[in-house]
Amino acid sequence: MPSANPPSSALDFTTFTHCINGTFLTTKTSRHGINPSNLSALPDVPVASEQDLDAAVTAARAAFKTWSKVPWEERKKALLAFNDALEEEKDDFVKLLTTEQGKPTFQAVQELEASLAFSRGVANLTIPEEIIEDSEERKIVNRYTPLGVVAGIVPWNFPNLLAMIKIAPAVITGNVIIIKPSPFTPYSGLKLVELAQKCFPPGVVQSLSGDDNLGPWITSHPGIDKISFTGSSRTGKLVAASAAKTLKRVTLELGGNDAAIICPDVDIEKVAPQIATFAFLNSGQICLCIKRIFVHKSIYRPFVDAMARHAKTFQVGDGFAADTFCGPIQNSMQYERVKGFFSEIEKEKWNVACGGQVEKTNGYFITPTIIDNPPEDARIVTEEPFGPIVPTLSWDTEEEVIERANATNMGLGASVWSKDTAKADHIARQLEAGTVWVNNHFDLSPMAPFGGFKESGLGVEMGTCGLKAMCNSQTLMINKKA
Repeated sequence: MPSANPPSSALDFTTFTHCINGTFLTTKTSRHGINPSNLSALPDVPVASEQDLDAAVTAARAAFKTWSKVPWEERKKALLAFNDALEEEKDDFVKLLTTEQGKPTFQAVQELEASLAFSRGVANLTIPEEIIEDSEERKIVNRYTPLGVVAGIVPWNFPNLLAMIKIAPAVITGNVIIIKPSPFTPYSGLKLVELAQKCFPPGVVQSLSGDDNLGPWITSHPGIDKISFTGSSRTGKLVAASAAKTLKRVTLELGGNDAAIICPDVDIEKVAPQIATFAFLNSGQICLCIKRIFVHKSIYRPFVDAMARHAKTFQVGDGFAADTFCGPIQNSMQYERVKGFFSEIEKEKWNVACGGQVEKTNGYFITPTIIDNPPEDARIVTEEPFGPIVPTLSWDTEEEVIERANATNMGLGASVWSKDTAKADHIARQLEAGTVWVNNHFDLSPMAPFGGFKESGLGVEMGTCGLKAMCNSQTLMINKKA
């Protein structure tokens, strides 16, 4: 078993390879990411072939035979050692995040801290066997056994945190995992897996960097037992369809169109800045960002004005600048998509409370923008921009706003804001979303399951339910009268 005190030798953050069976490899073909703040080229990363994937799966299946038999407490020690090693390298991982993803340094720090907190939280969970019946005639036990080889497909908005959220539950339950980072942000995932080699046996945690071909190869590979995917609902459907051909288990954490319902009794000057923050955090590039803001008609104008005042204070710029709150959109594809919403402002005659223009800069920067009471069928209301543009909408009755909030094919998160928590709880329980907050948004716990309703996903991550999603459920029925 690996030592709980891994070597402290620092990682080299200038070169990037993928890792197969504990060996760091380059490939004949390479590619590179782009720094979204200045559009400069970042270091080369490998582009995996189908043969690389086959080699990783072969190594994973061999490693699973031994890793799955390692006692839970020993796996926990290895996972905690991995966390300690990550904490030692935290500053360099923060710089790497800001460079490749674009988010401001303080938000990169928050992501690293969340990675550590969530992984350590997972390490302290267990899924003990459950005795369903123990009579004179028989004993019935429900237990959970690891699935085998997991593939973690990680998106570009939280490349460190979302890789850790897949690695930790996989390895603690006795599975092995292959991490595929996004082609847009491959660097954090590759370095995480490199760091993991200090703490886990070869083949337990591997990485493959690639282009658009790698995902479909992974989801259709017969040697992979589960896909843990975070990304768009559109891509999630393709993942599910591909995985279905071999009946792979899947967990899909997909898009959201989160509604925030603002009740008339809120403290406007206190709540409006919070709503603006949760709408524009990471430049709106979070599946759980507030995407639709329903404000009671009696406070609509002062609330929107207070939101706009606060949003205007958000500095847009390079993530390394001390006063930056909104960094760039991460990649050109998403930048063009978000600009598409701005192109409709004049065409659709939307009212703008703040922002409203895309500045021409040497980077993918967009000013936070609030669209004031657009039509309910406007694209800004019905679709997820995944950028710093959000609509505010007026409501009158509880029944009406609940129906409007639920009028979407997504259901990831939602929130209700009121001084009357009993009233807010009553509304919250009627919202069709996997996580509903009262007087908060985006507050998560490693102890609580996280997943979505409708087209926001399948299954859950985190909590004991997330651990069980990495396992087969097995029932033992022991006849005592043989």
